[in-house]
Amino acid sequence: MTSIPMDLILDILSRLPEKSIARFLCVSKLWGSMLRGPYFTELFLTRSLARPRLLFAVVEYGEWSFFSSPQPQNPYGKSSLVVAADFHMKFSKGRNPYTSSYANGLIYFSSMRISKEEKYDDVHMICNPSTGQYVILPELRSYRQAGSFLGFDPIDKQFKVLVMACVYDDHHILTLGTGKMSWRKIQCPLSHERLGEAKCFNGAVFYLARKTDDWSCGIVCFDVRSEKFMFIDAKHFGVSLHTQLINYKGKLGGISLKYACDGGFPLELCMWVLEDVEKRKWLKYVYTLQADNNLVKVKNNLFVVGTTATGEIVLSKDKGSIIINTIKPFYVFYFNPEKNTLLSVEIQDLGNAMDTGTGHGWFNGYRVYAFADDVEDLKFNIMNTTCAPASISPPEQKRKVTSTSTSSTKDH
Repeated sequence: MTSIPMDLILDILSRLPEKSIARFLCVSKLWGSMLRGPYFTELFLTRSLARPRLLFAVVEYGEWSFFSSPQPQNPYGKSSLVVAADFHMKFSKGRNPYTSSYANGLIYFSSMRISKEEKYDDVHMICNPSTGQYVILPELRSYRQAGSFLGFDPIDKQFKVLVMACVYDDHHILTLGTGKMSWRKIQCPLSHERLGEAKCFNGAVFYLARKTDDWSCGIVCFDVRSEKFMFIDAKHFGVSLHTQLINYKGKLGGISLKYACDGGFPLELCMWVLEDVEKRKWLKYVYTLQADNNLVKVKNNLFVVGTTATGEIVLSKDKGSIIINTIKPFYVFYFNPEKNTLLSVEIQDLGNAMDTGTGHGWFNGYRVYAFADDVEDLKFNIMNTTCAPASISPPEQKRKVTSTSTSSTKDH
């Protein structure tokens, strides 16, 4: 190793998964210092941004298993691909998460049971699926929760957890960091009811909401850094419970799907994009997705997972649907609005990868959650937090999943 230049060693290490970097911190004090240094963390983030992944969370019998697969980069006119699913970690039986929130590579569980014994209460927990590490947050006793989510401030590089109560003046917020973490009370001047799940990007958390005074619908924006709330009027947006918020090339957007009268195809994809924040100017785009062999297999249970940095809309199986039999392949779809192309991606042997000796595999029903554009970032080390950090070792897989690709001549 002494004959290999240190710059070359760091260049090689920057191409490895975050889990490997977490292990290599223990090689020596020198390696630990270098891998925690600003030069390497910036280099690793640059490499990671160039290889974003699609993160999967599979829920079966109260167990959460995490996988990821590469997002296609420049498929060169192909209409279908087959990619591998890499297994990361698994929460053992007895851990029963009820709600979750994703931000910048970390996942927050507002109600996780960490013991099989009933005497243990549910706890707030943050986990890093890429490294298999998790941390239990300080106990919070408040009124009945109306929702909670994880936010990320890209300027100060801080994660914050906001827990909202049904009582408007009993909300709490916690900043993750190296110091002693504690919950702080925070007030929201907007009296509203949350309607949908939250999306975090550009240093803010967005979610659909309805004002309690006049019941008008819109979008609530919570600025993570300033901890201020703002209500975005979206009356021309056509907000409904089926609208899914997205980050479209750095701009706030929303998508609703509309199938044909018989529940089949063609499928209409209606997208609104907030072009001017101050003037509340929304632009509307409507696209039609024709029937595709793989697209038809998921019937009318598609869900907008998110978007890629290049503006592709990622669709997958509706996470609210319980899938009973996984003999059929699992698909995700990348729709490019500018080119009007649809790429079908089979996540190869995802079910077999999960069957790690439990005996029942995926054949008794499960739900799949997916998160697009997942990027690994070393700047926040979850093990630096002060509240009960721990690591979960994933069980061995029966066989390794390989990566292949196919192409189709069918036009879309």
